[in-house]
Amino acid sequence: MSNLALIATLLVMMALAYHLGLTRSRAVAAEHDVRMHSRPGYYGVLVALWCGLPALAIFLLWSFLAPQLIDMLVTQQLPADMVAGLSDRELQTLLRRVTALANGQGVAGGGSPEELAAAGHMARLQTIENFSLVALMAVLVVVGLIFARRRISPNWRARNQVERVIMFALAASSAVAIFTTIGIVLSMLGEALRFFSFISPAEFFFGTVWNPRFSTAGSASQGEFGLLPLLWGTMMVSTIALLVAIPVGLMTAIYMAEYAPPWLRNVAKPVIEILAGIPTIVYGFFALIVVGPFLSSAGDLIGINIRTTSALTAGLVMGIMIIPFVSSLSDDIITQVPKSLRDGALGLGATKSETIRQVVLPAALPGIVGAFLLAASRAIGETMIVVLAAGNNPVLHANPFEAVSTITVTIVNQLTGDMDFASPQSLVAFALGLTLFVITLGLNVIALVVVRKYRQQYE
Repeated sequence: MSNLALIATLLVMMALAYHLGLTRSRAVAAEHDVRMHSRPGYYGVLVALWCGLPALAIFLLWSFLAPQLIDMLVTQQLPADMVAGLSDRELQTLLRRVTALANGQGVAGGGSPEELAAAGHMARLQTIENFSLVALMAVLVVVGLIFARRRISPNWRARNQVERVIMFALAASSAVAIFTTIGIVLSMLGEALRFFSFISPAEFFFGTVWNPRFSTAGSASQGEFGLLPLLWGTMMVSTIALLVAIPVGLMTAIYMAEYAPPWLRNVAKPVIEILAGIPTIVYGFFALIVVGPFLSSAGDLIGINIRTTSALTAGLVMGIMIIPFVSSLSDDIITQVPKSLRDGALGLGATKSETIRQVVLPAALPGIVGAFLLAASRAIGETMIVVLAAGNNPVLHANPFEAVSTITVTIVNQLTGDMDFASPQSLVAFALGLTLFVITLGLNVIALVVVRKYRQQYE
């Protein structure tokens, strides 16, 4: 039985257990003519949890441990002279070939007799493993169902136990997000420290030349890894994007919140937010094929040399992409300003525009600033648009009409192809990623602090 079929069967059994627990609690209440501690639905949910959670835990544990155990047993089945001297990667490649043969898939060369014998042994082990898993899960389902159904009584605090399980699930979900973030930081930090064993932090953070080439004959240089050209290119593209997105997004939000009739708002707001759902690779193609040539042609008409791939091209298209972030967040914040502030200003004789400028916007300013900072972090971390439209020129200059290179573009370049992850040319990608993470984290923290201040004041 496949894993999907097994999970589907388990869900069906949990639904059946819920129904049995529900009917059993009602029968107990009618039989003893007493008031149950919890509503019948809680008893049904608790019986379903006792039926499904132990089996689900065994399924997850089994799915993690069983493949490793089977690989170990198959490795012991292989001839000693066949696995002797194999590295871990070569052994994993051999096991993948055996697994493919065991699953009935073809491999290059058709497989040796030893591999075919190991594949047969693996197939038998997989059959035993699948049968054992199904049998163990079935036993746990039945035992959990019988145990929970028999425990139903007027004094059984089903609601408290269900809420305890829900609280644990919520806490576990929060822990997953937290530990994932910690894992990302630690994985980048370890490799970044390896990079700084080759290149000093001062040379990386304050260097003005980016030229990560391998050392030539007779030279001990590892290349030049100055961050400033990449950081400047990132800031230039992001600044252009924000100069486009902030005015357009804020004016759109003001119109939608204060002036637009309801029918237009209900139509226009979802259409604007569609921009946020377009894949960034599509924006990259749009910048490369349409916006870049258009800007180059417009520059020729007025005597300005604008490259097709430039900071201006990438910034304009990125600004269009993040308009929905500014517009939607600002719109939500403006509409949350208390109506009493508007009514007070209008009652004192202020016009509609004066009320917006002098009352609504100052009241919503902390939240709007938070929206701007969130949009800035989105712009700084963008990859595909700048890969296709910004060019790749890691030179420190202030001309937006020329190509630039950003941190995200450089990370892609350094990790593309068959790279040696023990060299500074590859390890620098982790130092760049950690730097970008710190920048975006700082912007997000500032945005959250500002938004929190806004909520405390106006909720």
